[in-house]
Amino acid sequence: MTAAAPDLAALRIAAVIPCYNEAAAIGQVIASFRAALPQVQIHVFDNASTDDTAAVARAAGAEVTHVALRGKGNVVRRMFADVEADVYVMVDGDATYDLARLAEMIALLVDGNLDMVVGARQDDRQDVQTYRPGHRLGNRLLTGTVAALFGGGFTDMLSGLRVFSRRYVKSFPALAQGFETETELTVHALELRMPWTELPVRYLSRPEGSDSKLSTYRDGWRILLMITRLFVNERPLSFFSTIAALLALAALALAVPLVLTWLHTGLVPRLPTAVLATGMMLAGMLSAACGAVLRTVTLGRREVKRLRYLAIPGVRYVLERE
Repeated sequence: MTAAAPDLAALRIAAVIPCYNEAAAIGQVIASFRAALPQVQIHVFDNASTDDTAAVARAAGAEVTHVALRGKGNVVRRMFADVEADVYVMVDGDATYDLARLAEMIALLVDGNLDMVVGARQDDRQDVQTYRPGHRLGNRLLTGTVAALFGGGFTDMLSGLRVFSRRYVKSFPALAQGFETETELTVHALELRMPWTELPVRYLSRPEGSDSKLSTYRDGWRILLMITRLFVNERPLSFFSTIAALLALAALALAVPLVLTWLHTGLVPRLPTAVLATGMMLAGMLSAACGAVLRTVTLGRREVKRLRYLAIPGVRYVLERE
């Protein structure tokens, strides 16, 4: 990877850091960026903090943008819209990600002409609260759910350290509002079949005076809802076909005894059950039809996103042009 290091100077590399009340940590994050990659342009997006986050970031030499609409997803939408660069490095402003391998992550992106490199968190084992067992289990379950529904081999879907190409950033719709934005980032890469990889990075303890903004159950529930929403939007045929199959099976379970009775007696003694079974079968057929129609809509949207993606040069082309 060291052979690619000199080429990085020809790239416009931007660090985009979402922050909310991180005055105790943001200075350390900016210093880590300066040490790992001196030429990086650092942009701090302050999400209406009530402490001195913005002042500390400005004093450390970062360009600070105020984002009034609360929620990490809203900040990501603003970051990707406002910043122009060839390579984007997104990291949380809580100083929990070791940036020592940052140059290696960017070199991976450039050498492989990738669109995303994810920093897969590795606990430093110095503090049990650094990566709590509940968070680790939740991450494993949610990451496994996304892998089962959308494919891919991510091990840390919810990592807050990622390196992106320009064509990824400028084709990303950014519809999420809160911490579920990492799920949307992951599914975007999987649905457009972008090239990506992971690289293990150390996950560190928070600096003294810095508190986590993540709510295990509330944000976990929001992430699960986002996965469901994305599944409906990106896999409508699978979603509605599953509903159709369940309704059809239930209708058959109700109808078979009625049909057997009618064959033996010529009578239908339970007319309401017959009507219910008929209604359920019709609802199942309607669900399957909705899935087929929505799949066509989804393919059209995906083609538009793909064409937008193809209109932007890859990072390797930018280097060759230089």
